[in-house]
Amino acid sequence: MNRKKFGLFLSVWMALFLLLSPLQLFAAEAETLANDEQTATQQEDLALNCKSAILMEATTGKILYEQNAEEALPPASVTKVMTLLLIMEAVDAGVVKLEDSVTVSANAASMGGSQVFLKEGEQMMLEDLLKSVVIASANDAAVALAEYVCGSISAFVSRMNERAGQLGMENTHFENVTGLDDTVENHKTSAKDIALMSRELISHKTILKYSSIWMDTIRDGAFGLTNTNRLVRFYPGCTGLKTGSTSKAGFCVSVTAEQENLSLICVIMGAESRDIRNAAAASLLDWGFANYALYTSPAGECDPIRVTGGTEDACPLSYAPFSCVLPKDQIGKVMREETVAKTIAAPVEAEDEVGAVIFRLGETEIGRVPVVASVSIPKIGFWEILKRMLAEFLMV
Repeated sequence: MNRKKFGLFLSVWMALFLLLSPLQLFAAEAETLANDEQTATQQEDLALNCKSAILMEATTGKILYEQNAEEALPPASVTKVMTLLLIMEAVDAGVVKLEDSVTVSANAASMGGSQVFLKEGEQMMLEDLLKSVVIASANDAAVALAEYVCGSISAFVSRMNERAGQLGMENTHFENVTGLDDTVENHKTSAKDIALMSRELISHKTILKYSSIWMDTIRDGAFGLTNTNRLVRFYPGCTGLKTGSTSKAGFCVSVTAEQENLSLICVIMGAESRDIRNAAAASLLDWGFANYALYTSPAGECDPIRVTGGTEDACPLSYAPFSCVLPKDQIGKVMREETVAKTIAAPVEAEDEVGAVIFRLGETEIGRVPVVASVSIPKIGFWEILKRMLAEFLMV
């Protein structure tokens, strides 16, 4: 190529480069902006207008979503989830009974905020006090119950903190049973910790009998109770659980709801208003129910295992139920595999583990349950062997 032609070629190439480069840069920039916009949109889909939030599946305890969920914040009356948990544990253990008559102390009667206006010396059935706490968030009823169960508020609060430690609530410290925070110094918990104690509370099924009530009465119908949790009335499947609000805490709630065998716990903390709190909770619950489902495999039996050297030749086997939370589009893809030993030597004890049922998504194991012996089988002794030999001889 001569110098003149080369110069013409170079000029054309440079012109095309200058012409196309801006278009390529613009296209790349547009693609980046589109991707950034899509990412931002995905984040905004779950950006909740509150200080912290969490969504937990109640059966398994799996966390489906969290937003600043471990920050310790004032919980207001959501504190009473722990108060109610200790009351229900006392009821279910037989320490106290729902039919017990509780005498109201001067201290309980003096509580401000939400209340059912208890009078010093008034006697009320424990169940009515319990309903007053669950439905109307009554501070006076919460104090009366705490005093009745533990003898004093200080003893009850000590038990609250002890129980929090047992549940793995790492960002929690209680100073009272109500959540009133005008005079407290470090009465705080986190959204995650509230979910943990809420999950424990609803394991006592009686509590849902009260937390799902919209309106009720006490004092033989003379005093009305209306649930502070409006989602009980307006959100499909809502079963509870506890609201709270103070100037320090903002508006908080722990909501429980169930749809299509999926049970969710949603915690919202530090919202600016009741409506914002409720909207955030409803939005998070909607997202959970739309995207997740509970995979369940019932308890069952495997083929019996051969036993060597035992009083029986075979041992029946069984396994426990299994459940896990998965994205809805993955539920039908779960594969199940049994891995069990071919033989086992006597003696065999009931519940001895001899294998497992393994659940997988593709190559990924998502869980397993042990396969166990259903009965005990002793090792065969000399006299049993002799007895069998004689029986066979006599049959000949």
